[in-house]
Amino acid sequence: MKIEKLEQIYEGKAKKIYSTNNENEVIIYYKDDATAFNNIKKGQILNKGILNARITTIIFEYLMKNGIKTHLIKNISQREQLCERVTIIPLEVIVRNILAGSTAKLFTMEEGLKLDTPIFEICYKKDELKDPMINDSHAIALKLATREELDTIYRETSKINELLKNLFGGIGINLVDFKIEFGKDKDGNIVLADEISPDSCRLWDEKTDEKMDKDRFRRDLGNVEEAYIEVLKRLESTVLV
Repeated sequence: MKIEKLEQIYEGKAKKIYSTNNENEVIIYYKDDATAFNNIKKGQILNKGILNARITTIIFEYLMKNGIKTHLIKNISQREQLCERVTIIPLEVIVRNILAGSTAKLFTMEEGLKLDTPIFEICYKKDELKDPMINDSHAIALKLATREELDTIYRETSKINELLKNLFGGIGINLVDFKIEFGKDKDGNIVLADEISPDSCRLWDEKTDEKMDKDRFRRDLGNVEEAYIEVLKRLESTVLV
């Protein structure tokens, strides 16, 4: 059946979602809009949507080959992915392998400290509350997820972290931290959703510690598009090998 894009059903900070003529599939469109600090800082990054769509596709396909279930079906244009329709679990899952950003400030510690074990955090995905950090008890009490669902999420997140560290380590990049989201498919299975890109990860060159992610936008470091292009270039080199 030929895919037909129908009405827009959602617009977020970085993406738009459209229904299709298949009730179980949606089209995700990646925008060039950039935000930081809970939407306080806004701007655009040239070609960000194209770069992030391609980067996410490469990463998701790599994870799928290694046993991680995702909502991705395929890319259908430079900025668009055909994905399985899922119900997003309203939790952002954050993994920190190296202290950086707000967490380093919170504990008054220097950025760059490599952690012996990763820190796992969850945040309540609710814009009007500025996505507050919560714990498992909050998530269960607020009926955001059950204990069993949280166990599945943490188990999959741990696998994803190890796979991503291997992937980025193979192209000379340290995976400092990242944010992911999960959803439930039509059968109630929990699958990885949203995106994994320099928008949602901190990525540092392993030789120079140069930032290769959205921190270049957050901190006005310049060369944002160039950093994203370099990440894609390195990832594509692994695909071509």
